[in-house]
Amino acid sequence: MDDLASFPLDLAAAPPTGLVELVADAEHFQRVVREGMLKAAVSLDLMTADLKAMLVPRPGSREAPSVIQHLVRLARRGVEVRVLHAGVPSGPALAELRKGLPPTLTFRRCPRLHAKAVVIDAASLYLGSANLTGAGLGAKHADKRNFELGVLTTAPPLIDAVLDRFNQLWEGARCQTCRRREVCPEPLEEPDLTPG
Repeated sequence: MDDLASFPLDLAAAPPTGLVELVADAEHFQRVVREGMLKAAVSLDLMTADLKAMLVPRPGSREAPSVIQHLVRLARRGVEVRVLHAGVPSGPALAELRKGLPPTLTFRRCPRLHAKAVVIDAASLYLGSANLTGAGLGAKHADKRNFELGVLTTAPPLIDAVLDRFNQLWEGARCQTCRRREVCPEPLEEPDLTPG
């Protein structure tokens, strides 16, 4: 109960205002990726347990850059991109990351993270079950993608609560009392991006 008390969201005191929509299955790709992540103008904060180099086809083109390439492109345009993930990125994702990152694109790893959230420009939020993978975000064929549910919202109290949680994890506020330090000897370790 202490865990919940440290992240209050009193909906009675501050009822969410703003749009709230359900996103299911393949809708994730259009709504969360194309209309959300790729449209970020100022900031993009991602929480995911699993991180892969999901391919994101350009509309009307045969070209399909990886989501990592899209994140690099956003960062080069000046968008601050932060990715908090739990595991080691997939081999193709690591290969992309090792090509070099702009200073406004940062990755950190926390093995206990299981949350999935996307906060775009601190103004809209996806909160749901989908990891940052093709199967999770609907980029795979219909017979291969996961069955996912989430919500998209512009409700400031909910966005603020998720960003507060993100920032506390990002800054290591929970590292001192973590009982899984043996699998995370370097709190909030950055991925090994040395070419090799």
